[in-house]
Amino acid sequence: CWYNTTFSYNLDICRIQDVSRCKTDAVNVIDCTGITMQDFTIGKVSSVCGESAFRYLEAAIHDAIEHKISAIVTAPLNKEALHLAGHNYAGHTEILADLTDTKDYSMMLWSDKLKTIHVTTHCSLREACDRCKKDRIVRVTRLAAQTLLQAGINHYRIAVAGLNPHAGENGLFGTEETEEILPAIRQLQSEGINAEGPFPPDTVYLRCYKGEFDLVVSMYHDQGHIPLKLLAFHDGINMTVGLPFIRTSVDHGTAFDIAGKNIARPDSMLQAIKAALRF
Repeated sequence: CWYNTTFSYNLDICRIQDVSRCKTDAVNVIDCTGITMQDFTIGKVSSVCGESAFRYLEAAIHDAIEHKISAIVTAPLNKEALHLAGHNYAGHTEILADLTDTKDYSMMLWSDKLKTIHVTTHCSLREACDRCKKDRIVRVTRLAAQTLLQAGINHYRIAVAGLNPHAGENGLFGTEETEEILPAIRQLQSEGINAEGPFPPDTVYLRCYKGEFDLVVSMYHDQGHIPLKLLAFHDGINMTVGLPFIRTSVDHGTAFDIAGKNIARPDSMLQAIKAALRF
């Protein structure tokens, strides 16, 4: 097997055409594209690999919808390779939502130390500000509450972060908190969802980390990613919530600079697999 030869792993790899033929004592591989080591270079961006990544995910989604598998756990995806192959998605999350026709979904980062869900993700910061609307905040926070309950956290507390410095300081530094975020929180509370805020973004993650809250609703990508990766880079995971099946993933990128060197840490992937089993 080229995989064992290339990476010096002693693995029993079983190539199959359908999950029904999986062997319990082997690493089972469904070969969707017939790609070989002669078709790409390890650690280099390639349209061939971008196409393969899309086709493997597409096949996994199909099997999950058909209830042939219970969950999908994804490795990191190189967006440049994906785009070179003609699949102009921002990432896994958007592909999963599109191919399952899911309208209400969100990216959630999960770790024992900190949990956060995102109102906006892969877009410019300027566009993210425009997307932080009441209805979106309500839908995302509902998904957060459902996920916490699914994980067995019945008496949860959700903190909603502000968008602006100091959560707007009563309109001095922006009006999104009073016009969009606070009305969303009031609606959620009327539905029985235990959500509070909006809280200043520079302190709310520390409060969650110390146990005052179970999860923070982040308004944009880096607002949530920076604190979680600072606190739990190696054991945090990425989840797409709102899909008709469970999907977890690592919370890091492809790291092409160390690809093929057998020095990458497996911690996040192991946690992603464990989380898929938990949910």
